[in-house]
Amino acid sequence: MSCCQPASYDVVFSEKRASKDLKRYRKKGPDNTTRLLLDALKAEGVARQTLLDVGGGIGVAHHELLAAGARSAVHIEAAEAYVRLAAEEVERRGHAGRVQFLHGDFVALAADIQPADVVTLDRVICCYADMAQLVTTSLARTRRLYGVVFPRETRFVKIVAAWTNFLFRIRGNPFRFYIHSPHEIDRVIRRAGLSPRSERDTLMWRVAVYERRPGSTESSEYASHR
Repeated sequence: MSCCQPASYDVVFSEKRASKDLKRYRKKGPDNTTRLLLDALKAEGVARQTLLDVGGGIGVAHHELLAAGARSAVHIEAAEAYVRLAAEEVERRGHAGRVQFLHGDFVALAADIQPADVVTLDRVICCYADMAQLVTTSLARTRRLYGVVFPRETRFVKIVAAWTNFLFRIRGNPFRFYIHSPHEIDRVIRRAGLSPRSERDTLMWRVAVYERRPGSTESSEYASHR
């Protein structure tokens, strides 16, 4: 069963918020956390690579990586407003035809999605109750690089999460901010045959890039959908 509830996503990630995020991105570029992820991926090489951007938001990852030489991208997003504005930005940047857009829950759609050289989940794991399902499913579509940003498990972050979820609760919104164990996330990724290439922390977030080890193969989870 899917952990993603599109109606709650559309409330949290609204048209107003999407427009604000796009305006800020056009003016200032990627925010610091996303920039750390993109810089780490570029350092590993993205030229002529395909990208799968899970929870792509306004499309910052593929806007930047296509400009850096990536060949094509698939953008998956549960919030309708973000998909629409990301598609408009692709047209504006001249990348039409190089990006495929999908609206919905990645896990629910994954069986029909082909693997990509680079897979990114920028602050997406924290939006999903079943971390193992989301991470395992996205790892199964990773040929080479896997870039993730997720909350650190610190007292400060736990306080922020508790307050955020309290506000969602009193507003009647089922959306929740999840703090999954970084150790467990790392364990799931390594078990799938990937090794760490870089790791950086900010006050709230851990930014990590992994690479599939030579000789390792796509997980049996993906093979079962073929």
